[in-house]
Amino acid sequence: MDISSISNSIGSLSLNTNNKIAQTDDKSFQNMLNNAISDVNNQQVKGYDSMQGIATGKVTNLQEAVQRIEEADLSMRLALEVKNKALNAYKEIMRIQV
Repeated sequence: MDISSISNSIGSLSLNTNNKIAQTDDKSFQNMLNNAISDVNNQQVKGYDSMQGIATGKVTNLQEAVQRIEEADLSMRLALEVKNKALNAYKEIMRIQV
């Protein structure tokens, strides 16, 4: 039974995964966090613009405006939950005795 074709396939797979890992290492945690915060901020701005549009009557599609407001609310809630989980994890790590 010839397994050379299988080992060649596995060898090419391991090379591809190494390249993928090297590509993902380019982004630091700080950059990912900054991007996430920027996304939340952009959604908040869109939500506030939609609220202002509803209040002034400039909105033509009320459903879209309400959807933007809800998306902004959900993104802020998600960001707060992620922050809370990170703080709880940090506190748990600090309680560990060395």
